Amino acid sequence: MQEIVMPSINQDMALLCLLIPLLPLLGFIVNGLGNRKIAKGLVGLIGCATVLASFLISIYLFLDFKANGSQPYTVDYYNWISAGTLHIGFSFLIDQLTLLMLLMVTGIGFLIHLYSAGYMSHDEGFGKFFSFLNLFMFSMLLLVMGSNYVMMFVGWEGVGLCSYLLIGFWNKNTNYNNAAKKAFIMNRIGDLGFLLGIFLIFITFGSVSYPQVFAEASKMTGLDTPVMIAITMFLFIGAMGKSAQIPLFTWLPDAMAGPTPVSALIHAATMVTAGIYMVIRSNVLFILAPTTLDVIAIIGAATALLAATIGLVQNDIKKVLAYSTVSQLGYMFLALGVMAFSSSMFHVLTHAFFKALLFLGAGSVIHAMSNEQDMRRMGGLRKVLPITFITFLIGTLAISGIPPFAGFFSKDELLAHVFEHNKVLWGIGVLASFMTAFYMFRALFLTFFGKFRGTAEQKHHLHESPAVMTIPLIVLAILATVGGFLGIPEVFGAKHVLGEYLAPLYTYARGINPAAFETGAISHELEFILMAVSVGVAVLAIIIAYFMYIKKEEVPAEEGAHLAPVHNLLYNKYYIDELYNTLIVRPVMWLSHTVYRFVDVVLVDGLVNGVGKFVILSGRTLRYAQSGAISFYLLVMVCSIALILFLNFFIG
Repeated sequence: MQEIVMPSINQDMALLCLLIPLLPLLGFIVNGLGNRKIAKGLVGLIGCATVLASFLISIYLFLDFKANGSQPYTVDYYNWISAGTLHIGFSFLIDQLTLLMLLMVTGIGFLIHLYSAGYMSHDEGFGKFFSFLNLFMFSMLLLVMGSNYVMMFVGWEGVGLCSYLLIGFWNKNTNYNNAAKKAFIMNRIGDLGFLLGIFLIFITFGSVSYPQVFAEASKMTGLDTPVMIAITMFLFIGAMGKSAQIPLFTWLPDAMAGPTPVSALIHAATMVTAGIYMVIRSNVLFILAPTTLDVIAIIGAATALLAATIGLVQNDIKKVLAYSTVSQLGYMFLALGVMAFSSSMFHVLTHAFFKALLFLGAGSVIHAMSNEQDMRRMGGLRKVLPITFITFLIGTLAISGIPPFAGFFSKDELLAHVFEHNKVLWGIGVLASFMTAFYMFRALFLTFFGKFRGTAEQKHHLHESPAVMTIPLIVLAILATVGGFLGIPEVFGAKHVLGEYLAPLYTYARGINPAAFETGAISHELEFILMAVSVGVAVLAIIIAYFMYIKKEEVPAEEGAHLAPVHNLLYNKYYIDELYNTLIVRPVMWLSHTVYRFVDVVLVDGLVNGVGKFVILSGRTLRYAQSGAISFYLLVMVCSIALILFLNFFIG
């Protein structure tokens, strides 16, 4: 991270920075309070307009930042937390990474909001849905703009809460509620790691503010010190939860229970990118811990491959996209592990374009198919959904790494860095790339080609989505087509715009490990060969998918049909959920039931009920003493006095 200079920010700029997260928050409050009282049209307008305004302000900030020499600055609002030596300000950091994330989150977030106005128009919870979407945007923007780890954590928790609310949006369905709970609980595991990392950062550096922490970290000598390994591993555990890496990845496919625009928002522009953002933001810390980086690279590669193999046999169109997200996130962590921070961010950006496009395209298909998500019930939709088909095709080409679409440039650059670092990890990346191209074109062919396999009623209602849904598809398709030109490889003699833009972020890290940021480590001839291999395997996968699902017209087996052992293993996701249930969920449930029966029922209830029963029994026994006979009372009084005198004589 480069040195932060704090120029005198005028009040107008401070207000503009504050408005970026504040406007979606305002939309949440208005739509949340108005909910059923405000007309749907106005709800949609408020929800979309607030995010669009944030996007326009972000563009203005970006242009102003460039015009003023691209010098990072912080905007302090007030002293937020003071306790002992801990002082945390409510302040925003505006630098290259913040601005890039702002443009991505608000830009794609707006398109998803616009699409939602059409997709959710018939839902009775329309107002509630838009209020939750706006709250999601506010939380993510706070996460991105905060100038310290505590503000990042507040936004971090906010997106976790919003994902729970939105995944379980249709809360009358128990399965959807369970999916929401699963996402919430698994993210809490990661959050604990992140929190411990923040505590250790404060203990080590005496601050949680980025400028102070990174400046102090840059003065450290020696790599792989125990404290830096501990800090970075804790931070990475947090990133594993948010960005769905092994072993905390199973919540993301289940998150498909939410409405499709939510899936697009979570997978493309907000929640899952938080972990990548946090590692890139903390690049100075991670560069000091090569061991942690190796762990990140291995887990990233393993996640990319594991998720890709599962994606090969899924039949739910959203599940295919969900596993592709997990796999692509694995690529991003693989790049982070080999210190290719800008390449990882490049893939975050292109992935946001084509993944939002693919999810919204899937939503358009589901909308036309009367909520059918099983690709075995689809087929031949390209003629009735031409815009959806063309844009989905562009997204599929982009994620498959076919030039000149966006995914080709970012994936190729990423794999080239991995090749320099470790040939085995590169081989795993290429293998996962082959599978990605196969399962994505499998999904495309099963959905849009061949004969229609749905019901007559579904066929009767087939129609292209309205303009409010197709316009976002077209815009995202354009971005998925040209977005890769932000990072044209040097071998083509062009300037890597994104790489040069982000370079100042690594000033401290470059000082610690200059070799990690050297360019041109592999020859141009070798780079061309790597490109050819990457594209070649993708084309081979597409050809195989074509012969299987177009030429031979194969349709996946129905539920309950006999499957080959390997196919069955992949279809059941390696039984990882069942494994977690056996090793973790059931023991914890057994322990909680045991504790409940012994501590709560036996000890607590026994004690409380015992006292009550004793008092009742005592009362019932003593009531016989209330006979109404004065002679009896005198006798008791005399006996009592005699007892007191006796005790006083012998004891006192």
